[in-house]
Amino acid sequence: MLDSAVVWMNARGNTEQWGTTPYSQRPGGAARVERYTTENAPYIAESGRTPVGALVLDSGPSPEMPIAPAGEPERYVRLLVSDRRYAGRGIGAALLAHAVEETRRAGVGLLRVDCWAGGGGELVAFYERNGFIPTDRFLSGAWPGQVLARRVG
Repeated sequence: MLDSAVVWMNARGNTEQWGTTPYSQRPGGAARVERYTTENAPYIAESGRTPVGALVLDSGPSPEMPIAPAGEPERYVRLLVSDRRYAGRGIGAALLAHAVEETRRAGVGLLRVDCWAGGGGELVAFYERNGFIPTDRFLSGAWPGQVLARRVG
């Protein structure tokens, strides 16, 4: 899914968000996915028995990102991706709704995510449509990012 997301973004002229190299061919790309599936809480959306989306929750942002700690317990969306062949079917929104439920079930009141804030801001707008509020902007190298938060209760 990550490799096809890169192809999809590139076909739309977005080469800045994830670059042009397939995720599986990036240095450390496969190891990162391995960590996501073993050290965090991965959730897979399926259509029938076909994986169509993935969400990874953690207890905070990646230490590699220049993001301040929340100062309270939180759940953090480390990865959200959907198979672009199933675009427009609400897979990302459904996975985010699941993240809200998992956060609530854990007795945690804050769910955060960071995303690419470049282009026309479409990704930030997606998270806003799903109940998140922009908080902090940041730069990771030349990569413009936005942290968004959602209170759950």
